[in-house]
Amino acid sequence: MIQSAAIQPNFSTQNTANKYALRCLLIATLVICCWAACLSYLISIDISSTPIIQLLPLILVQTFLYTGLFITAHDAMHGVVFPKNMKINNFVGGLAVGLYALFSYKKLLKTHWQHHQNPATELDPDFHNGKQTSFLGWYFQFMKKYWSWWRLLGLISIFYLASYVVHLPERNLTLFWILPSILSSVQLFYFGTFLPHKEPIGGYKNIHNAQSNPLPIFWSFITCYHFGYHQEHHEYPNVPWWMLPGVYQRQGAALKN
Repeated sequence: MIQSAAIQPNFSTQNTANKYALRCLLIATLVICCWAACLSYLISIDISSTPIIQLLPLILVQTFLYTGLFITAHDAMHGVVFPKNMKINNFVGGLAVGLYALFSYKKLLKTHWQHHQNPATELDPDFHNGKQTSFLGWYFQFMKKYWSWWRLLGLISIFYLASYVVHLPERNLTLFWILPSILSSVQLFYFGTFLPHKEPIGGYKNIHNAQSNPLPIFWSFITCYHFGYHQEHHEYPNVPWWMLPGVYQRQGAALKN
């Protein structure tokens, strides 16, 4: 499904295409490594006497990196983590969602393409049910669809193994492993589903039933890895997250000409 859905950009030479593919893989690898390095450091430091308010910046940094894990997996679902080799591409995607919260890459791949084929409709698994249209109502309905008791059991098992076998501090695990993953789900939902796909006044204005939230480049990156350029993502699903601002700018320039 990935191969047929992801149409890669055209390149003048094979060397250019190879460089692009390696750059995509390097960025995905960098995100995963930053998440792993930061988590390894944070769960090993002594925070027993540190007020939680002072730990808030560290929690937010780890939340941001958790969001990057999922965005990396999302790019893999579109075949753009390593377009030269789908086995490597899918491995990175599966690794990213596994590290994120033991998600099944295959199941997420299926529902994500249902979303792209039927955005903001009753056939969209990520859309609200027509009743729970508020942020919180839609969020809890959204999360319920991806709930799994087996996955929860797996996460609990990892927590207690890390705590009682590896002897990692429970407070560190709670603040830097559990809490950031939950906060990042809110971040991803708000910037990647709620804002882009909630129906605007006057109704949807394009076939993707999506709108963009074109923040300045820095804040676009910080809020959700440029996922606010959501209409552009639906129009060009083969474009990785770090190229979306360029797509938006080129489209704006074309409209002015």
